[in-house]
Amino acid sequence: MTSENSKKNILIVDDSAFEQRMLAELLSDEPYRFSVAYNGYQGYQLALATHPDLILLDVRMPEMDGYTACRLLKANPETEHIPVIFLSGADAVDERVLGLQVGGVDYISKPFTPAELAARIHIHLGLMRRANAAAPAPDSDQPPQHPDLVFVNAVKQLILDNLGSLPNLSEIARSVGTYREKLTLMFREQSGMTVFAFIREARIARGVELLQQTEIDVQDIALLIGFHNAGNFATAFRERMGVTPTAYRQRLLEQRNRQGGSAATH
Repeated sequence: MTSENSKKNILIVDDSAFEQRMLAELLSDEPYRFSVAYNGYQGYQLALATHPDLILLDVRMPEMDGYTACRLLKANPETEHIPVIFLSGADAVDERVLGLQVGGVDYISKPFTPAELAARIHIHLGLMRRANAAAPAPDSDQPPQHPDLVFVNAVKQLILDNLGSLPNLSEIARSVGTYREKLTLMFREQSGMTVFAFIREARIARGVELLQQTEIDVQDIALLIGFHNAGNFATAFRERMGVTPTAYRQRLLEQRNRQGGSAATH
């Protein structure tokens, strides 16, 4: 017999009461306790309050969808470690990829078998248990994070993941469950810069990495990081770094050649 205290807590986030009951019944033979939420924002708040061991998260829900909720969960140090399994009737490849990109550990398409769901939950709980055993103890003296910083960090990660094809600011705000004006204010207060300033800095930093670590053509780097053409990239890069991307790469090449020649003489 498994004691009630040792049972793992599974948070089910789904706007359908029928789906919630079905999931609980499918897993009724497993040693789990269940809590439920009806939309992504409620699920996020419940995860903060109860710290479940695993979250089963629907995608299509009113008020806040599953992708948005997962972005917030992964941006908050209190909940970032909780494994999230997406359960959805949407089985398109881009839907599955997005679920993994925003932080899900798995994406199970409906309909699924009870055995498959139970196996995947068991696997991810086991992986989480081993990760917790290997991780250092959390710093209990760490002050709680400002709630607005969760939204800002979620936006930063979204920007870094989509530099080449960023949506507009209103869509970025909606992707974390807020609106443009509120996000603009929160971002400036929590990071000391505007969203657009962060995007510019992130693009230049990614450009520097690609110039240093790859041989990708400058024109292609410009497109990869979201500039319409190499000229715009060169202008922004020179303003930030003092040289054009081509000159920066040439300088790196000359430095490496000198270092290589120096090493060869010893």
